[in-house]
Parts: sequence; C-alpha cells; structure tokens
Amino acid sequence: MEIKKVFNGICEKVEKALEPQGFTKQKISGGDNELVSLYTSENSAYSVVYFMDKQHMVMRHCAMTEDGPDNNWRVLATWMFDPETDTQKEADSIANDFVDNCSSAVAIKRQKNTKKKKKKSDDEGTADPLFLSKRFVSLFPELKDEIKAEEDCYYPFRGVTFTRASIVPKVNDYVSRASKKDIEKLCQLLNTQYANGDADTRSIITIVILNSLPEDKYDDVLEFLDEDLSKASKAALKFKGKTVKPEKPKKKKKSMAERLQAHQR
Repeated sequence: MEIKKVFNGICEKVEKALEPQGFTKQKISGGDNELVSLYTSENSAYSVVYFMDKQHMVMRHCAMTEDGPDNNWRVLATWMFDPETDTQKEADSIANDFVDNCSSAVAIKRQKNTKKKKKKSDDEGTADPLFLSKRFVSLFPELKDEIKAEEDCYYPFRGVTFTRASIVPKVNDYVSRASKKDIEKLCQLLNTQYANGDADTRSIITIVILNSLPEDKYDDVLEFLDEDLSKASKAALKFKGKTVKPEKPKKKKKSMAERLQAHQR
C-alpha cells in the first residue's frame, strides 16, 4: 500500500472527529523520515505522525501556549504499519483507535481539562511534576515502574497525588536513616529541580515534600537547601497541616485491548 495514501486516510478520519471539538488542521510539513499532521484548538493540540524508519504510526497530544503547541507531547497510541505487508484492514484499525483516543468521553474530558499555558515568568522554569518525579529515580529506582503505571492509567499526570503516595514515604524513610552526605545529595536534587521547575513543581517540593518531612529531620535538610529554596520552604510552613485544594479525581484510561474490543462490538 502507498503509505501517504494510508496516512491521509487515517488523518481524514481524525480530522472529522476533531472538528466538532473546535480543532483546526494546520499546514505543516514533516522531515525526510516522517509524515506529520497537526490539529490545534485554543487549549491543546493533537498530532498524527508516521515514522518511516520505525514504521510506527503515532498519535500524540500536548497543551497549547501563546506561541503554539508546547511540544511536551504525550503519546496516546502507537501502531506498527508496514506498507509492504499490511492492508486496509490494519489501516482501519489504526484509524478507529486514533478516533477513539481523541473523541471518546475520556478524550473530550481531557481536552476540556487542558488549559492553555501562559508564558513563563523570567524566574520560572519549565520542568513539570512528571519531570520532577523521574529525577527521583536516581535515588529510588523502584519509582520507574510506579511512574510508568501512573502515566498508563491517568492523564494528565497527577503530580500531587503521585508525590504524596509514592515519593514522600520514600523520602521520609531515606532521611530517617541517611548520613549527612546522603541528605546533601537529596537536597542537591531538590535545589536543582526547584530552580528549574514550573510553579506546580515548586509547590510540590515545598508544600508536599518538605512539609511532610519528620519534624526531627527538617533542620537537617534545611541546612543543605540553597537560599531560594530555603526561603520558600520556610514560607510554605504556614500551609503545613492545612488542606490545600486537591487534584480532581481522574478516571483510568481504557487499555488498548478494551478500546479495540469496543470497536469490534
């Protein structure tokens, strides 16, 4: 099969599903190794990409900024498609899955909950809570599987919820038995991520992680925090023990098998 024809056929179905949600197809060109189609609304963007070398057909989603897609793409679905051996049947399966990924009840809710990102202030970084969580894998390797499970089940990544459930207990256990050198290593991570983090990441570091430290270990950690984080940490103490606006519960995503099964009914 001619891959451009297959790609265009899939994209036509995706475009038809996205138009009622306020998305517009943008004129863009891919590189030598890829075919790309982009659809944007005020708050978010979807992209369909075919990578020639890998023979992968991919659907992605990200938030919009004032300058266009923020390019922090989250892959929603990946299919193999070999134009030499695959048929229209495989192409239709891909198209149906992509349409489901952008027009199901969960997808529409995701679109409504995605907010257009504002330009960062001069002193605010770009690292988000997911990036922060992945940095802790260097200290707690078991987090790698927990992060993957969270990404597979929930969108967007539940930064506060995940940190409270998976990172805070590990940090508290770590500092309770850590040497000064180990605590300094932890604080270097926190200092760097606070400096590079966006507003959500900074709040998670101060209000969720540092405010959850055992009282007898707080000063041990404070000793190694840099000036900015130390100041922010002390300011965040006023929130300790208080209820901060929680993240809204998010439904689990359906598995690929469940989505395909639904199409076959």
